Amino acid sequence: MAESTNPAPRETKSGTIRRLLNRKSGADLAALQAATGWQAHSVRAALSTLRKDGYTIDRMPPKSGGGTGNYRITGTPEGA
Repeated sequence: MAESTNPAPRETKSGTIRRLLNRKSGADLAALQAATGWQAHSVRAALSTLRKDGYTIDRMPPKSGGGTGNYRITGTPEGA
C-alpha cells in the first residue's frame, strides 16, 4: 500500500504575523511588511484584528535613538 504524502499545511499570512510577534524581540512594521508583502495599513489592520481576537500586542520603543519600535504579543486569548 502506498504511503500518503500530504504536504504540511501552508502558513497563512496572519499566522506569519503571529509567529513574528511571538519572538522575544517582536517585529517592526517593516519586517511584518516584508514577510507578508502587505502595505503598512494592511499590517496595522491585521494587528487590530489580532487585538480584537483577544491578543495583547505591545509596541516597544526603539532600542537606538532612531528607528521604529517593535510590536510583540504579550498576552494570548484564553484557549489559544
